[in-house]
Amino acid sequence: MPANPLKTPPDDLIAISRSLSRAVSRLRFTAPVAHVYNPLTYAGAAYEEYLRKFAKSRKRALFMGMNPGPYGMTQTGVPFGEIAAVRDWMKIQVPIKNPRSPHPKRPILGFECQRSEVSGSRLWGLFADRVGESVDVFADHFVANYCPLVFLAESGANITPDKLPAGEARALNEICDRHLIRVVERLNPEWLIGIGKYAEKRFRILFTDRDVKIGTVLHPSPASPAANKDWAGKASRQLVELGLWSLT
Repeated sequence: MPANPLKTPPDDLIAISRSLSRAVSRLRFTAPVAHVYNPLTYAGAAYEEYLRKFAKSRKRALFMGMNPGPYGMTQTGVPFGEIAAVRDWMKIQVPIKNPRSPHPKRPILGFECQRSEVSGSRLWGLFADRVGESVDVFADHFVANYCPLVFLAESGANITPDKLPAGEARALNEICDRHLIRVVERLNPEWLIGIGKYAEKRFRILFTDRDVKIGTVLHPSPASPAANKDWAGKASRQLVELGLWSLT
């Protein structure tokens, strides 16, 4: 599908991302959450550069993950933002600040971080192998996260949004749902693809009654045993079976 310019420019998406950041920053979380990182604040310049470069046209498919990974968006500000993919493939590299109240075991090193985000490496690697250069991938595809926040236990362990107490999760979902609806309205995709079941569920809650196709791909996280053997092949077959991708 040829790229169609958006009715509203990326600056509008930047504005609503800033609104999302302010709204979630006002939330408070209790144990087991000890530290909360908001990459839209300390790494906001990188995320906004991502929007400026790649959110300039209508997308055929919007892919969405749950929330930032510890060595991806948490470090680079870009969803599934494995450092090499962001720096070398997307050509984004801007200074990353420090979050408020960082966990001593989970420092933010930005583009100096030596750890690889496996989920991001797998996801962007698949797109690069399938389509090629980033500009060609983003002509039809866009990748976002539902929740922008990172939750850490006192031990430094990652806590995903689905593990939050019900009341806290509900307040967070209300904000993230509003933001997601605004993003979908602007990108006007034909397909909504959840990267994992959590993201697919949010899509189905919000958009089942709309003229849009909804599907899912296996999450590329190494925490999923099924993802650790030929994730790219499995995800490709899922997208072919949905009808989003062709066999060639």
